[in-house]
Parts: sequence; structure tokens; C-alpha cells
Amino acid sequence: MSRTVFCQRLNKEAEGLDFQLYPGDLGKRIYDNISKEAWAAWQHKQTMLINEKKLNMMNTEHRQLLEQEMIAYLFEGAEVKVDGYTPPTAD
Repeated sequence: MSRTVFCQRLNKEAEGLDFQLYPGDLGKRIYDNISKEAWAAWQHKQTMLINEKKLNMMNTEHRQLLEQEMIAYLFEGAEVKVDGYTPPTAD
């Protein structure tokens, strides 16, 4: 059975994550307050950020940067700015 959370990113009730995907207190906060839909959107943005900025996940500073972007995106309603990426426009 799926669980429902009030997603802070989408600002609505939505299907919650099946388990905690991120470690520590932040992971618990994500599990309790972020939906599968919002997490999937973040994963897509994260991949674009890693590729665009050529981030190395073995580098502590790079991981911290990514975590700050994740917090801003999931909890503060910020959009991820990826240099050189233009979102597709609807016709």
C-alpha cells in the first residue's frame, strides 16, 4: 500500500516515497515531506546539474553544492538553474 504525504515541493497531497532515499535528518525530512513525483523531478534536475557542472560525487564540495541545490529545490520552491539548458517550449 502506498503512503501519502503533503508534498512541500508540489504543495499538495501526493504519493510518498517507499523508503528513505537520503541519509540522516535531511533524508527523514525528504521522506516525510516530499512526494515520489517531486523526488523524480529532482533526480532529473540533479542529473542535469551533475553533467552541466561536471560534478564529481567523490568531491565533498560538489556533494555539498548538490545538497544545497536539492534543499532549495525541494523545500524552498527554487528552480534549478542549469547554464546552457533551455527548457523546451510548448507550441
